[in-house]
Amino acid sequence: MAKKLKICLGIAGLALLIAVSMIAYNTLVGWVGLANRLALPEQADPAYSLALPEHQVPPRQRAPDFAMTDWDGNSLRFSDIIAGGKPVVLNFWASWCHACRSEKPGFETVYRDLGAKVKFAMVGLVDGVRETVETGQRYIETNGFTLPVYFDTLREGAVAYGVRFLPTTVFIDANGYIITQTHGATDEETLRIAIDFMLLGVD
Repeated sequence: MAKKLKICLGIAGLALLIAVSMIAYNTLVGWVGLANRLALPEQADPAYSLALPEHQVPPRQRAPDFAMTDWDGNSLRFSDIIAGGKPVVLNFWASWCHACRSEKPGFETVYRDLGAKVKFAMVGLVDGVRETVETGQRYIETNGFTLPVYFDTLREGAVAYGVRFLPTTVFIDANGYIITQTHGATDEETLRIAIDFMLLGVD
């Protein structure tokens, strides 16, 4: 009887050990996955058939300025947005880009939650053929997004930030310096983590 009890206790202990190990493993994998999403490219669509030079972000690089247009076709510069003294989420996208479309609902949710603390600049890349201002606006309106949308009609932003894949998201601190950037769809959880980091030390 005692021998059977020992065997049962041994089996129960082994099962508990396996369960604890699996929980620890899954937790570790989850954290590694979050870190990787902030640092490594995921599924992304090529922005152009003409490859632009690979872009490397050096430490403490100021966010490059570029010309763009707003929803109503008015000309402005990206520096006008940075001048507000708040962190900025700069996102390059196009309506034909599947990964861009997949991340938009998450961006919309976070914008509605944190738009008062962080500026969003959703910059549509316009080539006049595959993407136009009209197709970009139609996509935004059809889906009811309220995100601030701009258009890079001269491709100055694409060149300034070395955009080779869509979507590309750049996280810029309140002083106008680039913190990091992602290539490929950024999910809502990762977006919130990056914004929380940008808000550290911001009054």
